[in-house]
Amino acid sequence: MIAGLSLTMVAVLAACGVMLDLLLGEPKRWHPLVGFGRLADGLERMFNRGRGKRWRGALAWGLAVLPATVFVYWMLAELMQRRPVLAFSLHALLLYFAIGLRSLRDHTAPIADALAAGDLAAARMLTARIVSRDTAQAEASDLAKAGVESLLENGNDAVFGALFWFVVGGGPGALMFRLANTLDAMWGYRTERFNAFGCVAARIDDGLNLIPARLTAISYALFGKTRTALRCWRTQARLWSSPNAGPVMASGAGALGLILGGAAVYHGAVEMRPMLGEGRYAEGADIGRAWKLVALTAVFWLSMLALLVVVFRLAPML
Repeated sequence: MIAGLSLTMVAVLAACGVMLDLLLGEPKRWHPLVGFGRLADGLERMFNRGRGKRWRGALAWGLAVLPATVFVYWMLAELMQRRPVLAFSLHALLLYFAIGLRSLRDHTAPIADALAAGDLAAARMLTARIVSRDTAQAEASDLAKAGVESLLENGNDAVFGALFWFVVGGGPGALMFRLANTLDAMWGYRTERFNAFGCVAARIDDGLNLIPARLTAISYALFGKTRTALRCWRTQARLWSSPNAGPVMASGAGALGLILGGAAVYHGAVEMRPMLGEGRYAEGADIGRAWKLVALTAVFWLSMLALLVVVFRLAPML
């Protein structure tokens, strides 16, 4: 039993959560993460001051993530005893709120369309919404590269990490991962303001992503140029600043036969990042190829869950 769920129910509810995401996309109003973001902003203003910013950041992380996770776990445990159908539904709903498979497509496909139409101004504006780098002077190749990189990295952060922790801990597991990942996105910067305060949030996110990122990297490799992807992972991932984004992006770039990384502008300064992948430089059409790789990987993960159910059911008969 996983968080009160059998493996069969985990597989069924995982498929339901992904289908809800594909059908509905991000909630247009009253998205829980919007309210959580406001809470995180308030906690940051309250605790990110004075001395001891590292332990203050740890305390703020605990106040943001643990009460919500514990409450949801308790509520679902109670409902499982009294109203199991409602509890099952809430597990799937929590996964729906935690993942963003469709939103990856919805945010990146317009960039590819703008590049195909030669509308560089629109492509720059759309890309600026999903990346932290400066895009005001970016060329078409820079925007295509940014779109592909965002898809590959966020495939793990917005989809597969949540799916992994859903399998481990049901709805509360997916919720914990999404909240922790959100705090890393908000606080995990190596800037004067956040370097100490956001250190704990960044390290916790690294720990939670340690296994999912490598499973994602393996999955990317399976559905592209496998040998190239594995070689790029082995030789290039360690050069990337993030211990989890490195394997994911190196494998994904190799699988697609693309070269990613390189120069990017952050806060007005050019930053030279390690080169990832092998082949040619990204073009606008490669954004769609990257989305298909992420989507195919999602189908693969759900299929593997279903296969595990079959194997465990047949095992007693062998």
